[in-house]
Amino acid sequence: MLNRHKDHDRVSPAMYRDAMSRFAGAVNVVTTDGIAGKRGVTVSAAVSVSDNPPTIFVCLNRNREENRWFERNGVFCVNTLVARQEPVARAFAGEGKLPMDERFALGQWTTLSTGAPVLTGSRMVLDCVVSDVQLVHTHYVVAGEVVACGELREEEALVYLDRQYHSVR
Repeated sequence: MLNRHKDHDRVSPAMYRDAMSRFAGAVNVVTTDGIAGKRGVTVSAAVSVSDNPPTIFVCLNRNREENRWFERNGVFCVNTLVARQEPVARAFAGEGKLPMDERFALGQWTTLSTGAPVLTGSRMVLDCVVSDVQLVHTHYVVAGEVVACGELREEEALVYLDRQYHSVR
């Protein structure tokens, strides 16, 4: 049962964002392709849910109608980036406002099982079939069952902390 106390003060969105900026997160480019179109976005909000069956959640902002394409296509790929892929992370985060085809042109791409784009050289890749989508306030929480895993690399990881990219070994 959810605790819905009305007598507590609320944390402001700005304060919450400041607090979460101190929460280090792996940098991922989450991609999809299919009937709705090809799309990729940079996210740090991705989390393992279960290993049986292998399931991951990714959170996508509702401020872009194109983020619904992940659900419509029914597939996505989580590409966890290495430090040298920072320009790709920045582009898919919207820096430079590049069109989607120019963002994809910054990397080499392939596919595994679902047809969702796989970024060559990623630290880790999870190819997923959408199993559920929930609307939670400002975001879509997309659950994906992992159907394929790409090659695992030991290169320096790209993380986001204090509103900056960092490399971690």
